[in-house]
Amino acid sequence: MAKLDGLEATRKILNDFPETKILILTMHESAQMVRRILEAGARGYILKSDAAEQLVRAVREVSRGKLFLTPKVSDIVLRGFLDVEKRSRAALDDAAKPTAREREILRLLVIGKTNKEIGSLLGITVRTVETHRAKIMLKLGVHSIAELIHFAMERGLVPSRNSAV
Repeated sequence: MAKLDGLEATRKILNDFPETKILILTMHESAQMVRRILEAGARGYILKSDAAEQLVRAVREVSRGKLFLTPKVSDIVLRGFLDVEKRSRAALDDAAKPTAREREILRLLVIGKTNKEIGSLLGITVRTVETHRAKIMLKLGVHSIAELIHFAMERGLVPSRNSAV
């Protein structure tokens, strides 16, 4: 298109004529582009490579008020969704990983050391130990020392209770 791309045209048309049902015919095979077009209000997205076999059906479905994606576009969207979910989980997993100091405190908690003993062993105050423990519990989403120890052992964040200091 000369002056507007499909995304901007969709926005402008729907702004001026909100009842319009828009079907995008494009060569762009991008999950991000599909998402942006649908967020702008288009009701369908069809690839030019699918037009010969899908265009008439797409026009019918969109004119009936239904959303239409070709199987290839659905696959692109699903793969994009799964990739985003995978990246989000990885980012959350990284954010929830205890630091080296927090793992050391966890290890000492698992073997039964008190906050005072941990502070003495690590050369830090009891308050600092408590702060680390609170941060660990927040990161891991647990609410008690028992849950914290169980979680740490279950996930292999620390050696078993039988390990030496």
